[in-house]
Order: sequence, then C-alpha cells, then structure tokens
Amino acid sequence: MEICFHSPDFTYPMYLKSLLINTIRKNPEYFHDGLKIASVFGNFYGSVWNGGRYLGGITDPQMLPAVTKALNDKGIPMRFTFTNPLITEEHLDDAFCNAILRVAHNGMNEVIVMSPILEKYIREKYPRYKFTSSTCKEIRDIEGVKAELKKDYKYVVLDYNFNNQFDVLEQIDEADRSRCEILVNACCTPNCPRRGEHYRTIGQDQIDEWTFKKTGRDPRTYASKEFKCPSMLLNLYDTVEFSTHISPQAIFEKYLPMGFNNFKIEGRTMPDINLLETYIYYMVKPEYQNQVRLKMALALTKKHKYFI
Repeated sequence: MEICFHSPDFTYPMYLKSLLINTIRKNPEYFHDGLKIASVFGNFYGSVWNGGRYLGGITDPQMLPAVTKALNDKGIPMRFTFTNPLITEEHLDDAFCNAILRVAHNGMNEVIVMSPILEKYIREKYPRYKFTSSTCKEIRDIEGVKAELKKDYKYVVLDYNFNNQFDVLEQIDEADRSRCEILVNACCTPNCPRRGEHYRTIGQDQIDEWTFKKTGRDPRTYASKEFKCPSMLLNLYDTVEFSTHISPQAIFEKYLPMGFNNFKIEGRTMPDINLLETYIYYMVKPEYQNQVRLKMALALTKKHKYFI
C-alpha cells in the first residue's frame, strides 16, 4: 500500500519543498518504501478565501502559472486551502481567488473547503477540481465522519482528536478508510476548546485585509495578534507526548494495516528547520536520517548545491 503524504506549502517555504521532492526523486532508497507526495497544500498570499493560517500580503500574479507548472510537471497536485469559515456571497467574485482557480483549472488540482457557500460556488464555476473536506469543520463524532464520507469528496481530513482512537476509527467502513486523511503532527493540544475560534479569527483577518485593499479603510481588529496561543510556538518534539501525536511506528504498525494511508503534515508558515525535521521524522528511513538531515540542511543554507 502506498504511503501518501500531503505536505505544506507551495509559496512558503517553496525552496524546501523543491528540495524534498528532488531528493525523493533522486534517492528514493533514503525514504520509506511506497512513499509519495500525494499533494502540496497551501495558498497564495492575499487570498481572502484562505483559512487555517493567516497569509496576508500581495502575490505577484506571475507566480500563479509558474508555481502551478512547477508542481504539476512533477505529477503533484496543488490543493488550495480555501477554508475561511466566514466567507459570504460578497467575497465570491474576488478577482484574485478566481484567477488562482482559472490558472490551475486543468483537472489535476484540488481544493480544500469548509464554507458551504464557497464550496457550491467553486463546484458550479470550476467543475474540474477535486474536493477535500477540511479538518477545520471539527467533526467530532464518528457518525458525522461517516456521513461526510458519503458526500462527493476525494478526501475527508479527520479531526485530530480521532488520532490513535483505534476502536473509534475501526467503525469507519474499510472501503472509505483510504479516503480519510490523518493529521499526524498537530501542534494543538488535545481537545483544544479554542480551535474553532482561532480559525474564525484567522478568517476575519483575511477579510479585514481584503476590505482594506478594496476600500482603503482599515477595519482591522488585529485579532490574530491578540489571539495568544502557546501551541503555535511548539516544535515537532514538543508534541510527541500528546495523545494525538502519531509516530512513524504507528503509521506502519497500526494505520496502514487498517487501510488508512493518507497522512497530512501541517506546517504552513513553520520555520524551514522545523519542517525539515518533520519530513525526516516521518519520511526517511532511520539509517539515513542523519545523512539526509545534513545534506538538506546544507542545501537550505544555499552554501551547498545538493539536489537543487
């Protein structure tokens, strides 16, 4: 069975992503057998539809076709994180977000959705995209998950609180398990009561920026700056004792035998060195980890031209 990883990010840090992809292609023996990068998820800076992580600013429009081609030519789909939970009808005609979808509307790429309004709009206007149901929906009961799997989604990203709850995961039909995507390295503390509030705060910040760009009026509440969350500062090894952390051993010994083979690595806006360590932890065979860590770290310094 293939081990499919869904990885961040195609804008930041794209250099690290290219390095990872090229290393897998050049030296597959360093990596676990059957491993593939099944998609790269993320968004472009300044997208009002974006959710999950705040991405303010402006993107050069020339980046859209360039990044799309760079990934698609390697056989890797882009998955747009259009998961802002606060989208309304007034945001649907946003020129930049629609431009993103037009450029990548080739039948290969995908969208991750949360808002029913936005999902309906994309399905009607851009029918060649494949859809993933976002973990931002926070579906916390297994019957809700099973109902979501009956819908027209390529994948359903499970709430991280299902992680390692094998008696519950066994209730998912075996035929549907390969359509479940498991978030392996969640930095949120288990059962975080503010997770939904945090997603809404990020969504409001994206909308505030969009409003400022359109009107010149600054409506910002600076909500994300006021939203204090110590989990946002955690690195990979700070979270390994969480009940929701999934180890590489659990992937091979538990999840794959059960039929779950899609795994999401979070890390949009994460520092390169932390994300690099996460890739090595999950993807590289133990006997090669030190070798790959050094070579890729050297390449990241741009002082060594390894696999660039």
